[in-house]
Amino acid sequence: MKHSADLYLSNRLNERKQAGNFRTLKPENTDLIDFSSNDYLGFAHSLVLKQLIADELAKHPNHLNGSTGSRLLSGNLGYAEDLERWIANYHSHEAGLLFNSGYDANLGLFSSLPQRGDTVITDELIHASIIDGIRLSNANRYTFRHNDLTSLEEKLKNAKGQIYVVVESVYSMDGDIAPITTMLDLTKKYNAQLIVDEAHAIGVFGKGIIDELNLQQEIFACVITFGKAMGTHGAIVLGSNLLREYLVNFARSFIYSTAASFHQLAAIKMAYRLLDEAQSEIEKLHINIQLLNKYLVDFQIGSESKSAIHCVLVGSNEKAKHISEKLKDAGIDIRPVLSPTVAVGTERLRICMHAYNTHQQIELLANTLNKLIK
Repeated sequence: MKHSADLYLSNRLNERKQAGNFRTLKPENTDLIDFSSNDYLGFAHSLVLKQLIADELAKHPNHLNGSTGSRLLSGNLGYAEDLERWIANYHSHEAGLLFNSGYDANLGLFSSLPQRGDTVITDELIHASIIDGIRLSNANRYTFRHNDLTSLEEKLKNAKGQIYVVVESVYSMDGDIAPITTMLDLTKKYNAQLIVDEAHAIGVFGKGIIDELNLQQEIFACVITFGKAMGTHGAIVLGSNLLREYLVNFARSFIYSTAASFHQLAAIKMAYRLLDEAQSEIEKLHINIQLLNKYLVDFQIGSESKSAIHCVLVGSNEKAKHISEKLKDAGIDIRPVLSPTVAVGTERLRICMHAYNTHQQIELLANTLNKLIK
């Protein structure tokens, strides 16, 4: 006989199955052409990066396998603090604080920074980790229409307390870019602070969109993650020394998490070293992006994107899963993105472009998609 808790779990899972959005873990399939991973520059696959990490570890033969505790207890390392200072300087910010993942970084930042009575205004397509962090803060949260400055200003007019506006420089599902410069003008007008998540910009756009626009001193905070184009794992919140001290004291996902291992820190440091030598990979990536754009527009099955992320809207969970399976049969790995991850009616195929994709692979992808969708 099932307990009431088990019945609840079964009912919720059955609801998912009936709605066509039941999630399962899928085994790795290295035989397929990769158009799904966030490894935009190929760093996760890089033998060069692997050797750089091995060499860095060899320079520190007494490093531990694990960190042994949180950074406020036994897990802090001078190496970690040196790395934080180096990354902050690299991105032209005053200071930075490392977190174990991008989710941890956003959870810690947004759960501790705004307080009850404050207002956080986010783009409607903001990442789930930011939403979860704000929910824990008890601040007022409002959303504005995606990249819509008029909608943003409407929300700013009614905001109270400390006001934070949160956007992604490159959006993870659509791949489009936020109009950060004009958004910054609006936040200044209403005495609000702008926070930018650069997860899908770092590497694809060199040091990131904020660096390209030279706005490091204009924004309140910037979140950079290392699990995408950097090919490793972890994240850093960049901003002022004051913000860093605040997060050390109040960001619970930092305070109560076991610190990253020395190996993870070394991997991040070496990924930055490789990024400085990756101009040819970045150029290859953008050539591939332009080629895919041409095919998608010519076939009228998608819109242009300047980032590594492209999407083809198909309109239902069933259709997205069906096309993804047909692409798999053709040797292509593209995952469907289903509701409720995206809004009902905007279910899609999310295409990720990489520096290592060949022109022949991109042509195969475009031609196969055209046949399946038309």
